[in-house]
Amino acid sequence: MISPRLLARCLARRLSACAFAMAIAASPALAVDQTENGATRVVAIGGSITEIVYELGQHARLVARDSTSQHPNEAAELPDVGYMRALSPEGVLSVDPDLIIALEGAGPPETIEVLRRASVPIVFVPETYDHDGVVDKIEIVGNALGVTAAAASMAARVAEDIAAAQAVATASGRQPRVMFVLSIRDGRIMASGTGTAANGIITLAGAQNAITEYQGYRQLTDEAVIEAAPDYILMMDRSGEHDLSPAELVAIPAIATTPAGAAGQIIRMNGSYLLGFGPRTAAAVRDLASALHAQTEHE
Repeated sequence: MISPRLLARCLARRLSACAFAMAIAASPALAVDQTENGATRVVAIGGSITEIVYELGQHARLVARDSTSQHPNEAAELPDVGYMRALSPEGVLSVDPDLIIALEGAGPPETIEVLRRASVPIVFVPETYDHDGVVDKIEIVGNALGVTAAAASMAARVAEDIAAAQAVATASGRQPRVMFVLSIRDGRIMASGTGTAANGIITLAGAQNAITEYQGYRQLTDEAVIEAAPDYILMMDRSGEHDLSPAELVAIPAIATTPAGAAGQIIRMNGSYLLGFGPRTAAAVRDLASALHAQTEHE
């Protein structure tokens, strides 16, 4: 049964996506124990969805996952149906799923239409980058899998952990300015504005996004980087030809003139851990806050 708290949230936020989840939860054919008539061939689309399924102890029901699902390590043993925003219907249908649980935005639309025509139940899970968004994800996934009580218990624990992490993060009273850099190509910086996972995790960690003039990600001019004046630069820890070392990063003229560049204050964290907004969010908040506020005692 859908919880009253989740119902209220669905009415207030992203009603259409939650409505489908509630329909699945209310269906006698799906919202039962998996040993009876529940889905036994589940495809998880979205790293946080896969993590939640594992945390709920329902991973034996997974038959595939998307390429963003990198945690836990065992998930890599599952068939990979592709990137969540570039799915092919053939790849998904090849594992014969009886339920797909996907983050909102999975697609493309043509693939979703084919899957619907194939009569495969799909639960779309809203993605909001805050405390409530993580809790809602857990409850919706639990409802879809028919393990509502376990999901409610997990949601309560995760909610408490995130709240505690936020309290620690904001205790110093400092709000350092943070610029999240998604990528750098030919010296041009692609940075996060508002409405992103990066903006959400920066806020939870007791800091402020240095870029608030736009939503999403954009390439910045040198003048915009200088004007943003970040105290820290936050990046995903990745490898590849477009990756830069901290030394190379602070050598970029526009960054060198910022407080972050002058002090060499570069923070790098695993992308799915930092931006996943799943069960590990509280730990990510603690780690980011620790890095951002480490020098408070010495100022």
